[in-house]
Amino acid sequence: MKRILIAIDYHPVSEKVAEAGYKLAKQLDAKVCLLHVMANVSYYGIDYPTFMGYSGYDEMAVNLDIAQEMRGVVEDFLETAAKHLDDEKVETYIAEGDAAAAILDYSKTWNADLLVMGTHSHSVFEKLLMGTVASNVLEKTEVPVFMVPIKKD
Repeated sequence: MKRILIAIDYHPVSEKVAEAGYKLAKQLDAKVCLLHVMANVSYYGIDYPTFMGYSGYDEMAVNLDIAQEMRGVVEDFLETAAKHLDDEKVETYIAEGDAAAAILDYSKTWNADLLVMGTHSHSVFEKLLMGTVASNVLEKTEVPVFMVPIKKD
């Protein structure tokens, strides 16, 4: 295993996931890439009729500004996360769209040998409605997955 892709999000448990994945990568002398999936913000600017008191944005330029600002926040997040690992060779990548699909797509594009993810606690109701990113990835992956268990304190 020479290429380890570590999927992280904004949740504080991502620190534990990144550190566990990085430790494993160092033991295997593998390359590391931190991946974050940015949600698509374009639907916030769609010209829907007013609903729940929300009338949307009048100009598409505002929507583009939001997307650029969000991308900047994500870039800063990944850069900071990579610096935390104190290894200038750590790569980063921002994907967009559905989290599970984006993780699976980039694991193929980057030729990952192993994917590292955390397990988040969700309510039973949330799992029934949406499933979880981890379970969706596990169901469809062609790459081995190292799951870092995260428990609520």
